[in-house]
Amino acid sequence: MTIALPPSLRVFERGWLSANGLLCRDPESDADRDADNARPTPATRYRYTLIDTGYVSHAAQTVALLRHALAGAPLARIVNTHLHSDHCGGNAALHAEWGCRITIPAMEAAAVAAWDEDQLSFRATGQECARFVHDDVIAPGDTLQLGGYAWQVLAAPGHDPHALLLFAPEPRILVSGDALWQNGFGVLFPELDGGGGFAEQRVVLDLIAGLDAAVVIPGHGPVFDDVGAAVERARSRLAYLEAEPRRNAVQALRVLIKFRLLQRQHMPDSELLAWMDDASYLHRIRARFFDDAPMTALMAEGIAGLVKAGAARHVDGVLYDHG
Repeated sequence: MTIALPPSLRVFERGWLSANGLLCRDPESDADRDADNARPTPATRYRYTLIDTGYVSHAAQTVALLRHALAGAPLARIVNTHLHSDHCGGNAALHAEWGCRITIPAMEAAAVAAWDEDQLSFRATGQECARFVHDDVIAPGDTLQLGGYAWQVLAAPGHDPHALLLFAPEPRILVSGDALWQNGFGVLFPELDGGGGFAEQRVVLDLIAGLDAAVVIPGHGPVFDDVGAAVERARSRLAYLEAEPRRNAVQALRVLIKFRLLQRQHMPDSELLAWMDDASYLHRIRARFFDDAPMTALMAEGIAGLVKAGAARHVDGVLYDHG
């Protein structure tokens, strides 16, 4: 079922390697036209903002997608809900194409300015992101004017400690990032380091339940309107993970391998093991939840779980995507 959105909002639903993007259209003001030193034309009478930009390996596709959607108009701004590589990997390419401003969560500003790939989690998760420079920040309590609506900026720790939600009360639309999908939420990464995540995710789900959102635009998967049911499914999932924290670690193991597999499509065991050995999150999982078992044991468990779920095939020492 297709869910109708206001004409000023357009969702680009991406596969799981790249997060969904939300393109917001606003009328261009006189000040905007003066700043551009250009007379208004039908192609430039709107200003566009994109929320989240996908993974770096899809950056050229994202640029092409936006060129078509913008039809000659410039992209004025990028806003990131959080800085995992599948949400901000297109930032650099879009900035190179349009010179757009880049807005990020305030608590990530120092890490981006220093381009600390450990603090930004790219190196820890074995993922990639082209370096970009931010122009401004947003924080909980701020309001963004996008697509003709006022969006409240809300904190969403759990999956990522600095993640944000965007909620527009008038059309009752929530941009949830990885805090809520139609059938779950993103891996609770802080829990892998013993830094909390279960309690934070519960608070976020309670917050979402209290917003009375009619439609959710998630970071991954289709736009949905069964919001109350989705929150209850997420609460059930959270209770399942919290009852045995190792389950969150196993989920993280499988998700990180699957993410890499989505990028590579197939990987010999030797290549997969070398990549795993370079991802510090997997060493933390091994130390805390697998009694320092050899990385080969983690690889075997991850592969077995993906194969059992139908998410991969393992044939003659090669792991293939899509079962």
